[in-house]
Parts: sequence; C-alpha cells; structure tokens
Amino acid sequence: MISCPNVEKRVIRNHYNVSTLFYRLLWGRHIHHGLWNADEPPEQAAQQLTERVADEVGIPEGGRVVDIGCGMGGSSIHLAQRHHCHVTGVTISPFQQKWATLASWKAGVRRQTQFVCQDAEALQLEPGTFDVAWSIECTEHLFNKPEFFRRMATWLKPGGRVAICAWLSGDEPLDETGRQMVYDVCEGFFCPSLGTMADYEAWFRDAGLSMIRTFDWTDQVSKTWEICEQRIRKTGMHSVAKVVDRGQLIFLDRFRTLLDAYNTGAMKYGCFIAEKT
Repeated sequence: MISCPNVEKRVIRNHYNVSTLFYRLLWGRHIHHGLWNADEPPEQAAQQLTERVADEVGIPEGGRVVDIGCGMGGSSIHLAQRHHCHVTGVTISPFQQKWATLASWKAGVRRQTQFVCQDAEALQLEPGTFDVAWSIECTEHLFNKPEFFRRMATWLKPGGRVAICAWLSGDEPLDETGRQMVYDVCEGFFCPSLGTMADYEAWFRDAGLSMIRTFDWTDQVSKTWEICEQRIRKTGMHSVAKVVDRGQLIFLDRFRTLLDAYNTGAMKYGCFIAEKT
C-alpha cells in the first residue's frame, strides 16, 4: 500500500462539493470509469460498468442496497430502476446529496432511494439489514480501510454480498518511478492511500468476508482518462478551475499521470465480489 499523508478529509469533502460540476460536464451522471468492450460511446461504457458489477454481485429483486460513495446517485438510481430494490446512498458531500435526491425524484424512484450526507468511516447503520454493500471508486478516499471493511461486514445479512471497484496500486515491488506515479495520483485525486489487489483481498478476509471472484479491468477502463484529457482541452476547464477553485488544478493536471500509471502497471483497476458467510 502506498500512502499520501498530506490528504485531509475536509479537502476530500470540498473537492466533491466543488468538482461535481466538473465530473458532470466531463462524464455524465456516473462518477466512475467506463468499461469498454469495443468502441462504445463513453456514456454507454460508464453504464456498462455499473451493469457488469450489478450482474456479478447479483442484486436481488426488491432487496436492500447501501451505496457507499454514491456521488450524484447514478448507480443508486439505476439499481432502483432495474432491480426494484431499495438503496441507501451515502456521500460526504452535501452538494452531491442534494443533487442525487433531485435526480431520484426526476427518475421516478424517490420512494426507493434515500441519500444521506455522512462520512463513510463514521457511518452508523443497523447491523444485518442489507443484502448488498456496493462501492464504486470510493474506498480510495478512506483513511482506515481495514476498519471500514470490518464495519461494512456487520451491515450485511447472512449471505449478503459486497461489490467494490477500486483504483489499486500495482503489484509489489514497484520501482521508484512507479511508486512516485502512485503517490502523485494519491495527491492529485485526494486519496490517503492506494492498496494492492492483495491488500484488498486480505481486508475482505479479515472482515470475515469470503472472496467469490476478483477482476482486473485495467485494460478495459484506461480509455476513460484518454477521453477526459481530450475533453478538458476542448472545454478549457483549466481556465474555469482558476476562477472557481484553483485547488482543482492539480486534480486536472494528474489525469495524464493516472493514465501513465495504468499503462505501465504502476496502477490497476480492480473489482471484488465477496460474501458474508
């Protein structure tokens, strides 16, 4: 695991309060990577990632799902629509909570969804109440990942499942160049640390969760950052960031670093499916 001690929780919260509009302009309603099978449009690729994860974890019809790091509510709303389940979305950003609540109302699933503004690491949920714990690209922002996994396991019913997609540090040992790239990504994207695939598997096991399957989707998602780079050049987002919040400049400047980290193996993109037995 590679750590970046400079990251602060208040900075993460501020980032998502400010940058949600950047994400929406860059990528649409899903704040996560796209999953490409061929030459699909970016919006379709982002939807495909959500659908693939849902198929792998097996969302039960009418079940209860907790979506940790729900962003603008894209995945929560899709799961409520497609599987008629009840979803509790959790975000650290009050701006995102309001956005997701409005989006669910417009999508006609307001009664099936609720969105709360809380720090996932301090979140208190009733034990044994959820069929699925779902998190796409949120655990990167957690400061004590092993403890979060242990607490998350208590929220699940017996036989409940977990689906997590995460940015990963590449397999150890990394050379100095690789380690620096991962550190620069942590700094630019406000991640206290990035674990390896082996780290995540150990955290699942220590929380009493049995691994069902894991996936390395790096090659299928890396196109995300090629497209993001193209879009920030076309839209002049650097100029917008200078006016709105100069703190977002480092975030925009590290898009190329993340792409290079994927291409060199310094980073991976993983999906994990586990079960509470």
